[in-house]
Amino acid sequence: MIASKIDGRLVMAPMTRGTDLPFRRLIAERNAEVCVGEMAFAHKVNKGSKAELALLRRHPDEKTFGVQLAGKHADALSEAARIAVDRGADYIDINLGCPIDEATRRGFGAALLQRAGRVGKLVEAMTSAVDVPITVKLRLGWSSEKPTFLKVARAAQEGGAAAVALHGRSRAQRYRRPADWSAVKQLVEELSVPVIGNGDILTWRDAKARLEETGCAAVMIGRWGLAKPWIFREFAEERDILPTPEERLAMLKRYVELCFELHGDDERGRERVRRFVVFHQDFFRRYRHGAGLEAVNSDDPREWGEDPRDELESWLCRADQPAVEALCRWLVDGEDPVPPPPEEPDAPRAVKLAALG
Repeated sequence: MIASKIDGRLVMAPMTRGTDLPFRRLIAERNAEVCVGEMAFAHKVNKGSKAELALLRRHPDEKTFGVQLAGKHADALSEAARIAVDRGADYIDINLGCPIDEATRRGFGAALLQRAGRVGKLVEAMTSAVDVPITVKLRLGWSSEKPTFLKVARAAQEGGAAAVALHGRSRAQRYRRPADWSAVKQLVEELSVPVIGNGDILTWRDAKARLEETGCAAVMIGRWGLAKPWIFREFAEERDILPTPEERLAMLKRYVELCFELHGDDERGRERVRRFVVFHQDFFRRYRHGAGLEAVNSDDPREWGEDPRDELESWLCRADQPAVEALCRWLVDGEDPVPPPPEEPDAPRAVKLAALG
């Protein structure tokens, strides 16, 4: 069942705050066919946390929607999976790769990379609890010196996992080293279930090349899916799309519109929309016109593309606090557009200063 949904596709990775419902709807309008929502803590789902249950919400526009759960107890994960399925999840993914301390100190996420036996039991329990596929997403290991991905993936497959996604970095590496796609190929050769490769997918060409060279069933994109919502259309149509500043602005306006539809246009809703716009602008601004037309798998995509050509494009390529606040006053508060002052050297990013909650 899961194989037909993911085969040959570009999958949007689960990302905290990043794969919120309005953003998933935005990319669904641009040919994204498989999206995974933000990681939800199973124990909070089971307690009825409104914030956590909101992460399970799907929209009819979404073709294939996966819910990612974090936990370490079979009964908690199984119950949360049942709740997610009741709310429309097409499949459930177990997070075995989250490197943040909030997850690992509880024994969730990447901490389970050291407990292959438990992973197998978790998958087995969840496959017995729900009728939708159970998948896992893992990293190479807790550290690069001791890769455990093969052992953990085998245990997951033996437990009944329908697919395995591998991010080609260890927990310790976070995002600082290039992803190891040779490990993805190794996993493809080892398992009988579909493998999804993840890490350093910067262009549609990268995705196509990784599918070909590793034989993986699908490719998963994270940060550059947030930066380029149109990359899914590029992948589907195998062509470069070079949005004008006006077209980029229209995408941002559409995202704000979808946020208001979800959160409401009252004071509380506007504050939530503002927080998400601050977060997403830190990714939207990373694209430069022409980026990725020549380079493939570049180690430093910050060097890609052209310098902004006009005032609007310069504004959209900024993430400093004055620029993002001005953008929020315009798009969220409905004030007349007033371009920000010139960017100061070493200006702090707005997302670093915001209380995202």
